[in-house]
Amino acid sequence: MADVEFADRAAYLPSADALVLADLHIGRDATSNVSLPLGERRDLTARFESLLDRFSPTELILAGDVLHAFDRLPEEVHDTFADIQALAADAGATLVVVRGNHDTRLDELTDTHAAYRLADDTLVCHGHEEPKGNAPRYVIGHDHPAIEIEGKRRPCYLHGPSAYRNSELLVLPAFTCLASGMVVNDLRGSGFQSPLVTSTDPLCPIVRDEEADETYRFPPLAEFRALL
Repeated sequence: MADVEFADRAAYLPSADALVLADLHIGRDATSNVSLPLGERRDLTARFESLLDRFSPTELILAGDVLHAFDRLPEEVHDTFADIQALAADAGATLVVVRGNHDTRLDELTDTHAAYRLADDTLVCHGHEEPKGNAPRYVIGHDHPAIEIEGKRRPCYLHGPSAYRNSELLVLPAFTCLASGMVVNDLRGSGFQSPLVTSTDPLCPIVRDEEADETYRFPPLAEFRALL
């Protein structure tokens, strides 16, 4: 993963000049059972703009579960997605949207893809079903991985050099901060919803400290579990 840069739950692939993030779950705020707004639109758009400023990608890929609700599109969803489209356009980035299992109404907002192949042949899909076609690297979301270290839960990336179809696999954390994350410390492959993850043992957690702007890479979970 020396050729991938990480920041704020997203991944930048310099070889493709592409920024990839997954699981925005736009609309989770509007459909929550709380009386006060959770600040979803402000949080998503501010972080989105910061990532575009940092990496200036040619392409911006939303890797599925862009939406949260299945049955309706609240007005807030239209507004937040329009903000994201405008920010990408202002940054000169082509916005590419990949469908996830929550995105049954996403076609009402934009054109979508089942999977998308980047310029460096990386295949981006959501991860809820197996993609068609082989690739040297797959980037997915879907399971919202997180890891507990010293009693604190942190969103994490998971990387395996030959974890799926003998190719590289990168699992992204959920971009939304409203998802608590699925703790992977003791989770085995069967605990993942994604069919692309058949074993967690070879997957290496990658954790960001955003305040220090540091990325920490850990050994495969088969080894790392004994240290947790």
